Amino acid sequence: MIECCEPQCQEKSRPTRCDCPSCGTGCAAVAIKTILHHLKQPWVHTFSEEKYYFCSTPGCDVVYFSEDGDVISKSGIRTSIGIKEKTDDALICFCFGVSKLETESIINIKRFVIEQTKKSMCSCETANPSGKCCLKDF
Repeated sequence: MIECCEPQCQEKSRPTRCDCPSCGTGCAAVAIKTILHHLKQPWVHTFSEEKYYFCSTPGCDVVYFSEDGDVISKSGIRTSIGIKEKTDDALICFCFGVSKLETESIINIKRFVIEQTKKSMCSCETANPSGKCCLKDF
């Protein structure tokens, strides 16, 4: 049983999902390596020892958060988070720079991205702020 003073996601087995402290949405775990590639000044951020999560909710200002309350908001990120942006130039594929603007040729682009992913030519783990493959975003 979780006590009231313990972090909301603390368990003996570390969860792969946790609720965002701002919007309450269930969020997936993300590697610190991914976060390092998107922080404006990664050399000044002190990471906690806890697991971190990525919040993909469009209206939420939180991008990353840890189980013990460390929160990284959009202002601390140097990358435009496509899923959180409403502009047409927001990226949907971070590995190959595909934005929402390219939807007129989305079938050819998706085919290209699938081919490159099969060849291990993508960098989703670090290029995509979620640390996950972007194919589901097409």
